[in-house]
Amino acid sequence: MELGPGEAAAGPWTVVPVEVFARSLAAAAGTPAGRPRIIAVDGRGGSGKTVLAERLGHRLEPAAVVHSDDVAWGHARFGWDDLMITGVLEPLRSGAAVRYRPPGWPPDRPGHLELAAGLSTVLIEGVGVSRRSLRPLVDAAVWVQSDYVEAKQRGVRRDMAELGRTPAEADRLWDEWEAEEVPFLADDRPWQRAHFIVGTASSLPHDPNTEVVVAEPA
Repeated sequence: MELGPGEAAAGPWTVVPVEVFARSLAAAAGTPAGRPRIIAVDGRGGSGKTVLAERLGHRLEPAAVVHSDDVAWGHARFGWDDLMITGVLEPLRSGAAVRYRPPGWPPDRPGHLELAAGLSTVLIEGVGVSRRSLRPLVDAAVWVQSDYVEAKQRGVRRDMAELGRTPAEADRLWDEWEAEEVPFLADDRPWQRAHFIVGTASSLPHDPNTEVVVAEPA
């Protein structure tokens, strides 16, 4: 497996059912009084963060998943931590409901992020959701370790299918994304602050629909 620049190989790896991993993650996050536990699912683009966060959310109900793209819509690729703090994390930590609308969202267009009070868990997912500036506001963090080349291939295919991009356009835009992602992650090194590392390119036999491959940080 080829890792991204600066990333250390994790291991040894263990295959566990998603339900078991969800319980371990919830235990690591604890049960804060008067508010939901907040879990960050971080990793490179195309690593499988979204799928993992959704699967965990189904097993930690009542739960919700917040995507960094929804918070950073129309903003910088990585300079959105202030929006995540004031728009999502601070209200959650105070026990309040969340009603967030991206600053760049067209005023005549419906759509915003709403989280009702009373959730047990909120998972935030996206590249950089466990960065240094956010980590003190998060109860537990997961780093998704992926194959660097495979992640790009997965991301390009996703962008073609979901956004209707041509192969050349998807490849060019991915390279532009990586030009910012690589130095950001190499400097921040969020994998060093994770409670658990989940491998999405592991050679260990497992059912990706019901099991995860987990290691502690290197």
